[in-house]
Amino acid sequence: LPALCRQTTHASPGIAMTVPLLDINDCVLQLWGNGPVQQSPGYALLDGKDYRFGNSARGSARLRPRDINNRYWWQLSVEPLQPALGPARHTADLVHAHLKQIHTDAGAPAELLLACSGSMQREQLSLLLGIVQQCNFDAVGLVNRSALLGSLHGGPGRLFHLELQLHQALLTELAQNGDDMVVQRSVPLPGCGLLQLQERLVEVIASAFIRQTRFDPRRKADTEQQLYDGLPRALQQLASSGECNIEVNGYRARVVAADMASAGQRLFNAAAETMGSLSPADRLIVDPLVALLPDLANKLPEARVAAVDALWQASQQHGDELLNRGAPLSFINTLPCLAGDNGPIEPQVLEPAAPVVTHPTHLLAGTTARPLAAGMPLAPGLDLGRADDNWLLSGNGKLNGQALNDKQTLTAGDRIIAADGSEFLLIEVVPGGS
Repeated sequence: LPALCRQTTHASPGIAMTVPLLDINDCVLQLWGNGPVQQSPGYALLDGKDYRFGNSARGSARLRPRDINNRYWWQLSVEPLQPALGPARHTADLVHAHLKQIHTDAGAPAELLLACSGSMQREQLSLLLGIVQQCNFDAVGLVNRSALLGSLHGGPGRLFHLELQLHQALLTELAQNGDDMVVQRSVPLPGCGLLQLQERLVEVIASAFIRQTRFDPRRKADTEQQLYDGLPRALQQLASSGECNIEVNGYRARVVAADMASAGQRLFNAAAETMGSLSPADRLIVDPLVALLPDLANKLPEARVAAVDALWQASQQHGDELLNRGAPLSFINTLPCLAGDNGPIEPQVLEPAAPVVTHPTHLLAGTTARPLAAGMPLAPGLDLGRADDNWLLSGNGKLNGQALNDKQTLTAGDRIIAADGSEFLLIEVVPGGS
C-alpha cells in the first residue's frame, strides 16, 4: 500500500484550482469540478449480481434492507464482509465500486484531490490510497476536510468543526499557529450520526401521523420509505417556516419545529460537552446538514453554518500547493489561513446543496438500457411523453416511492415502479469523450 504520513503544506492563495475535489463523507460524497457537483450518499444496494450506489440505493433502504450496506466507508477494511452482500469480499470492494461509479458519473477526470474526515484511521487512509491505485484516476492530494474548511476561518481562539457522518458525528478542534490553521484533535460522537438522527425525527413524525390520522407509516416498508424520502424537504420547511405538512400514502400530518426539537439533543449535548467552556474568541462551524436540525440555534447559539461549497472554494484558493504528483501522498492536517475571521458569529441556516438535475436519456430495466422515446411501452397504465426538453410520466404507478400525480417531470436517477411491480431506473448515458 502507498506510504502515508502527516504533513503540513503552505499554499499560495489565488492559484486557480484545476483538479476536481472529491469530498469523502458517507452522508453524501461530493465531487466538485468544472461541471455540476456530483452527489452520492454512501449506500450500496445489491441488485442481482451488480451494485447500485448513492441516491438510487438509498431510495431502497427500507424496501430491501437485506440488500443494503451503508457501513462500508465507516468500516473500510479487508476483513470478510459480514453479513455477505453479493460478490464483494469486504468493504474495500464496495468502496472501490462506489469510487468507480462517482468517477464515471463526473466524466472520468484523470486526477482527483481527496478530502477525508479526520476520523479515518491511518490504516484506512492507506487502504483507500491502495484502492485508488486500482481505479482509472490518480489521487494527487489527500487533505483533512476539517483542515481545508478551517483554513477559511483564521483568527484568535479555538475553532471547532462539527460534521455529520452516517453512523456518528465528529467534532474537530483546530487552532491558529502563526499563519497556519492546525488540527488539534478529532473526537467521534457515537450515537449522533445521521441515521440515528433520522430515526428520532421519523419517530416524532410517525407519532404525529398516528395521533392525527390513526395511520402508522412505519407498518409497511413502502410507506416507511416514503416517510424517509420526505424527511429532507420537511426539515427545510421547518427551518424556514417552523411548521410543515407531510403526506404519505394519502394521509397528511402537521408537524411543528417544537415537536422535533428533542431529536438532536444528544448531538448538541455531546458537542457542547466535548468543546467545554467557550471563550468569546472560540468559534463553531457546522456542516449544512447539521443546520437543518430543529433547535440548533438555541442549543448551540455560537454555531455558524459552512457554505455548501466551502471545501471547493478553499481548494481553489490553495491551488496547486495541495497537490503532490509522482510521490507518496501525505495526509495534510495543517494549512495556511486564507482569510481572517474576527467578526461576530451570526448563526444562519443554509439548505443542503441542491441535487444535481440531469436529463435522462435511457430507461434501465434489469440490465437492459433502452433510449427514451415518446410513447415507448413501459408497463400497463404508464405513459411517457415529452414537452420541450423534459420527459414526462403519467399514469398508475410510483415515482421515487410516491404515487404519480398528473404528469411529472423526470430526471436521471428517478426510480419508477409500475402497478404490476415492474421497476425501471432513468439514467443519463454520456457519449464517449464528453
